[in-house]
Amino acid sequence: MQNMDDFAYFHAVVSYQGFTAAARHVGVPKGTLSKRVARLEERLQVRLLERSTRQLRLTDVGRAVFQQCEVMMAGWEAAEAVAVNARVEPNGLIRMSCPQGLVQNLVGCMLRRFLVAYPKVRIQLKELNRPADLIEDGVDIALRARTIVEADAASIVRKLGRSRRVLAMSPDLSHHLGQTLTIDGLSTLPTLAMGEEEEFWTLYGPEGVERQVAIQPRLLCSDFEVLRRAAIDGLGIALLPEHIAKTSFARGELIHALPEWHTVYGFVYAVFSSRKGLTPALRALIDFLAGEFDHEQPPAERPENP
Repeated sequence: MQNMDDFAYFHAVVSYQGFTAAARHVGVPKGTLSKRVARLEERLQVRLLERSTRQLRLTDVGRAVFQQCEVMMAGWEAAEAVAVNARVEPNGLIRMSCPQGLVQNLVGCMLRRFLVAYPKVRIQLKELNRPADLIEDGVDIALRARTIVEADAASIVRKLGRSRRVLAMSPDLSHHLGQTLTIDGLSTLPTLAMGEEEEFWTLYGPEGVERQVAIQPRLLCSDFEVLRRAAIDGLGIALLPEHIAKTSFARGELIHALPEWHTVYGFVYAVFSSRKGLTPALRALIDFLAGEFDHEQPPAERPENP
């Protein structure tokens, strides 16, 4: 294997504009540098430098070789930085965005545990109920929950978990209705829906059967927490993300309405920039969240990372 040090010595001689200055900065005797550059020229069978008693001048091929040495040196420095960062304890500020529903019912608890595990890290969290733009919104990482994974060419995506919406209702409403709930009868019952545009729900049942159910909601709201509380109050049947309804199911505040029916699965994923290397703090956060989401889901539902 060829000795790459010769290229590094040649790069130093050109960068510091002479053998004497290069020797002082590199810590290698001037004579050694001269011999190593001469050996490189002999090996490559080209003249890299035109020498005189007063100055050095790059030949045309020497200039081209030096440009490639610049790339090589940058790569070596980047590789060393990766190794150094791996030894550095995560620290500093992470700017992060996340949908409100994820923060309140899932991610908020995860972040508290992360901050306990990494006491030198600070997090600035923005609740955004829209896909954040890393540049426009000034964030280092954005969490998204959508049916389709989306990111531009300048971003990297890390899948964290899967999410679906399920039908939830209060035990009191179930008792008040006094009837066996069916998918066909759902459209005649009071419902609580997301946003202003929902006029029907697309649900999937046993063996993947798809059904569109027309609804006339009593309450339309873009905040899942408001819908969850309205469902607890018995105002209607809500179609809630599973992670938002989970605690209320466990407490008995809500029950599954038609548990065999649900929406298509969507993904919870992180988006971060590919234009700069991950800081130790950001890498630690991404790995931590991946582990937390993995713990939250049954093995059969755990997504593969890209």
